[in-house]
Amino acid sequence: QVQLAESGGGLVQAGDSLRLSCAASGRTFSSYPMGWFRQAPGKEREFVAAINRSGGITYYADSVKGRFTISRDNGRNTVYLQMNSLKPEDTAVYYCAARLSPTHSTLPTRYNYWGQGTQVTVSS
Repeated sequence: QVQLAESGGGLVQAGDSLRLSCAASGRTFSSYPMGWFRQAPGKEREFVAAINRSGGITYYADSVKGRFTISRDNGRNTVYLQMNSLKPEDTAVYYCAARLSPTHSTLPTRYNYWGQGTQVTVSS
């Protein structure tokens, strides 16, 4: 069992930056590929970024590539999402997720554990 808790969301202006954190419980954090997803009102949950178990390989949605950076600190059981040059269309609830399979995925249904989410609102 893994418990995840996101933090770092807030209200910012377009062009600003935010760093989201996701703290995981348990001693096997480094065993899980991790992902960040987001869900805007009235829309389906969508993939944002993913990272492999060691942190050496990352994946991004085209909409955030070049602006967002996912990273992890296995010693601190934490995964991060650095978000730069934020746009109003980035407004959503952001979720981190852990996957039991050792391979990465961009599909929310392939992740086994989820946090409660943190709201990010970007004003124009």
